[in-house]
Amino acid sequence: MLKLHYAPGTISVAVALALEEAGLSYEPVKVDFATAEQTAAPYLALNPKGRVPTLVTEAGTALTETGALLEYVATRAPDASLVPTDPDAAGHMRGVMYYLASTMHVAHAHKMRGHRWADQQSSFDDMTAKVPQTMAECAAYIENNAFLGDYVAGDSLSLADPYLFVVSCWLKGDGVDRADFPKLDAFAARMEDRASVKTIRDKGMLA
Repeated sequence: MLKLHYAPGTISVAVALALEEAGLSYEPVKVDFATAEQTAAPYLALNPKGRVPTLVTEAGTALTETGALLEYVATRAPDASLVPTDPDAAGHMRGVMYYLASTMHVAHAHKMRGHRWADQQSSFDDMTAKVPQTMAECAAYIENNAFLGDYVAGDSLSLADPYLFVVSCWLKGDGVDRADFPKLDAFAARMEDRASVKTIRDKGMLA
């Protein structure tokens, strides 16, 4: 069985959502950030980056990076149709995913991961203070450019939607009112109604 190493509320939960949507069996393995388990030797042996998610396959292969794992899930479960057959829609889907990874997630991380980019407390404070602005700007970009329908790639769920849903759950903690972005807020409400999200919430994986 697949094993998903995750931490509650982190982007790793997007992979759990995709696994649920795909109908693939998996074992969730919680990584305790409170005790810095992600930096301990046993976990680093799986993922030297010391981050989540890590997906361990039945063959014992440890796979990392959210986008790559989402694509892996889609490949394992083609009947779930998590990647659009239309090339333009598929390209749009991946464009949104890469934006979330390279821009919006990074903006969010400035709040609590300043040590990745700087050494001085004053720099950390400055980065934290900037987060509400940068995350609001990211949300505005999503609002105006991400949705081709009820979901990112149209009227059916694709890989980008679990990714975006988890990121949208961070906005309140980042000082951004999701209600200011009606399309994004309606999308999040739509996702909350899905069985996958309800299951993940019941498992305590969404903080």
